[in-house]
Amino acid sequence: MKTPVISQAMQILTKLRNVMDEQNNVSDKLNQLTEIIIQEFGADAGACYVTIDDNYLELFSSYGYKEDISHKISIRVGDGLVGDVAKNNRSLKTSDVWKNPQFLYFPEIGEEQYKSFLGVPISRLGRAIGVITLQKKIKYEFSRSEVEILETIAMVLSDFFASSEMNELKNSLMRSRGESNKEKYKGVSLSKGYGVGVVIVHRRRNPVTKIFSEDKEQELRKLETAYVQMNNDLDEKFNSTKLGIGEHVDILDAYRMFAKDRGWYKKIADNVSGGLTAEAATERAYEDMWKRLSGTKDSYMRERLHDLRDITDRLLGYLSGDQKDSANIDAKDLIVVSQTMGPADLMDYNYNHIRGLIIEDGTPTMHVAIVAKALGIPVISKIKGIYKEIKSGEIVAIDGEEGYVYIRPSLSLQQKFKDKMAEKVKLQKRLATLRRLPSKTKDGTRINMYLNVGLAFDLDFIEKTNCDGIGLYRTEIPFMASESMPDVDQQTECYKELMDKAKNKKVVFRSLDVGSDKLLPYWSYSGEDNPAIGWRSIRITLDRRAILRKQMRSFLRAAAGKELNVMFPMIANLTEFQDAKETLLIELEKEKRKGAKVPNKLNIGLMIEVPSVVFQLEDILKEADFVSVGTNDLAQFMFACDRGNPRLSERYDVLSAPFLRIMQGIVCMANQAGVMCSVCGEMASNPIEALALIGLGYRNLSMSGSAFGKVKSMIRSTNIEDVEDYMNILLKSSKRTLRPQLISYANDHGIEIY
Repeated sequence: MKTPVISQAMQILTKLRNVMDEQNNVSDKLNQLTEIIIQEFGADAGACYVTIDDNYLELFSSYGYKEDISHKISIRVGDGLVGDVAKNNRSLKTSDVWKNPQFLYFPEIGEEQYKSFLGVPISRLGRAIGVITLQKKIKYEFSRSEVEILETIAMVLSDFFASSEMNELKNSLMRSRGESNKEKYKGVSLSKGYGVGVVIVHRRRNPVTKIFSEDKEQELRKLETAYVQMNNDLDEKFNSTKLGIGEHVDILDAYRMFAKDRGWYKKIADNVSGGLTAEAATERAYEDMWKRLSGTKDSYMRERLHDLRDITDRLLGYLSGDQKDSANIDAKDLIVVSQTMGPADLMDYNYNHIRGLIIEDGTPTMHVAIVAKALGIPVISKIKGIYKEIKSGEIVAIDGEEGYVYIRPSLSLQQKFKDKMAEKVKLQKRLATLRRLPSKTKDGTRINMYLNVGLAFDLDFIEKTNCDGIGLYRTEIPFMASESMPDVDQQTECYKELMDKAKNKKVVFRSLDVGSDKLLPYWSYSGEDNPAIGWRSIRITLDRRAILRKQMRSFLRAAAGKELNVMFPMIANLTEFQDAKETLLIELEKEKRKGAKVPNKLNIGLMIEVPSVVFQLEDILKEADFVSVGTNDLAQFMFACDRGNPRLSERYDVLSAPFLRIMQGIVCMANQAGVMCSVCGEMASNPIEALALIGLGYRNLSMSGSAFGKVKSMIRSTNIEDVEDYMNILLKSSKRTLRPQLISYANDHGIEIY
């Protein structure tokens, strides 16, 4: 056995590089590479397998086995020794394959005489795109150094295996078999839609190398020049960009204010005065802020840290002279790939040409994701390693509906995506025509459609959708966006502005719903083992009654002379509802005694999201003016499943007979008591789930603005009597989910469930 040492490993890599640089076709190159590796390791045989479409591996080249076996051996990922290497993306060795229970024997390979085995994955973006194997005829334990050297070789080969010529070979083979090949990666969708374009890797931050300054005054002048230039350029970018109105504009305005913050600038200048270079002083200011805020669980504060990181990087670019202008990139369709991004980064490009964003560390509340969503740009996140591995100039397709990214898609696949993009444009135009049409079923039943509102951006949908009103206003958003607890006047102003924008349409205020995953930056929280069922929502405000009283006072003053609808969340029993209701009525009496103008009508209700309420519903309906079902929490508590846990996402479905029977019971009891009943959870925003709700008897749905057109289209294409009859049949089912049956029913009856 010729054991390679490090110097020999470098010689092997040199030989492999020479082969890869040759002009031969890719099959010949791969055969040469395989032969060199096997001979240099002193092995008797071996092979290179290529992963095909995430499902199986195909033998592309071999040495030492029978001749002409290339492309004739396929192994499913996870099967056998080779499949195990690919599935787990890690090396595997054994001294005798015939004693290994995982070994799969293929007579056509001619491996009867071989015993020892070493398999190493060829990895890209955290998954195996191929496997290279070595075998010897004798029992032999491959050493740790041999494994490490082969792993190093595999790392070098990864670029070759992911190259355009190798991809074209796979495409050619698949086409000849009537199949398709695609390098596909699953991520998390932050913004829906489809996009195809040329990759632009967003700038990488250069590390600060010089720490201590030689001339403080010169560094201060340098800092001032860079600071002014950065803000002037931001003003020019933002002022020349037509973004309309909405939360995304508020985010960009807040970002601009953050960049101009003199307190932040002073901290940097103080660091320079202390002897640091302008670059090191800027980085130190960020690190100090990060240390203070990185431990917070509050999403708002975390996003502020994202913005600060981006502004810090932006200023560092101006200080180093490395601030690149990406706006003039010569490409009509761009896919921007980054590790993280700030909202202003979109303005560095011609955002009208951006067809998608891939943000490795992206989150749904990330400001750049919100801005991209407002601009109609699909966003995918959580694909480990993509920022490091992907290269500018590659063609990428993004499926923001399912969360997939396709690298170097075939021309036919690119065309399919472009067709989907065109279909979506047509759909949006068609849904826009529904705005003035009534939300009535085909047989004339009126379904009241409301909006769920929390952010300023959502208010635009009031006019766009011609909705019946706001079925849920999340009052915690202003609390979370404030640096301190809003006082009565601040709250009143905020609620009055909402009512003025809604004009004469109905508005339902939900009282403060914080705790669990919604933390206020100015409150201290003790850790809880189970925050979702802990001290949160109405439990907090009943315990801290002064907060509840102030909010009730603000509601009353904002709705003076108008109708006021107040809804209490997370009610677990009749007593809690009575206590909350009494607090509101006491504040009403106080306002009357002062001679203040009060609402001309007051409706008090609650959300049904805690299962215990269902068993007290008869008594509660005697005291409530309305109820609204929060299906998100109700389903979570009914099934004892954390709806945010991806491992449990397939464990339960709101379209199961048991849950739907509970939903039917709630609306039936409310109708019998003459109490208005609505749904304000996610079920109302999904056309197929909203169809089920209508079939159960719900006539009031509150949903997200983006879902409004699709749900309305479903309503107008539905015959309600037929759906009700079908639902009564389905409720007798014992299946885990009724979703497939409902989708089939909708398709068979021409119900539009885009």
